[in-house]
Amino acid sequence: MTSHFQLSRRAFLGVALATAAALPAMAAEPIALSAEQKTAVDAISGYLNSFRTLQGEFTQISPKGNMSQGIFYISKPGKMRFEYAPPNPFLIVADGTWLTIKNVKKEKGDQFPLSQTPLRLVLGDKVDILGDTKIIDFQDQDGIITVTVEDKKNTLGNGQLTLVYDQVRNALQQWIVTDSKGRKTSVSLENLQAGINPDPKLFVVKIKRESKSGP
Repeated sequence: MTSHFQLSRRAFLGVALATAAALPAMAAEPIALSAEQKTAVDAISGYLNSFRTLQGEFTQISPKGNMSQGIFYISKPGKMRFEYAPPNPFLIVADGTWLTIKNVKKEKGDQFPLSQTPLRLVLGDKVDILGDTKIIDFQDQDGIITVTVEDKKNTLGNGQLTLVYDQVRNALQQWIVTDSKGRKTSVSLENLQAGINPDPKLFVVKIKRESKSGP
């Protein structure tokens, strides 16, 4: 795989919560939550279940501190589009079955089965964080709930996902993906608008595939 697609995988890790290419790591032990803490986690699930469509802007910070910005669209179940602003050449699209990472300058891309990614945590018909993940850390400071989880199905590739939820605004404001080597990629969400039906064509993408040489 080329370095371009290694970069695209890291971009996908940050935005779409994909499987990181990770070395085996010891899973963290889940913590015991109080009834109040469980209610707070359920509120995050409730927020993610409160919309069928969502769009807005995002800012991504890579493990090396590089910043990328863009716009995103979500249409449940299973559809998503993240458009990076130039000079970042990548486009990420989930069509309900496949997740495609495309270099729009070269018209080439890579694809993954959507079912093998943790996108179900945000794109599924029913989000249940308590049921689908192991809670390994919980913080509550001035109405900002920070929950760190590991996916029970291991689609985080031995990594961890941190969700930052604003109880006052009732909105998910950030997520942070940490891979097994401790590298963190954060994505902040802004100017969110729910209930606007996006053009279905936004979730259709074509890529060129490398031709295979004969024997």
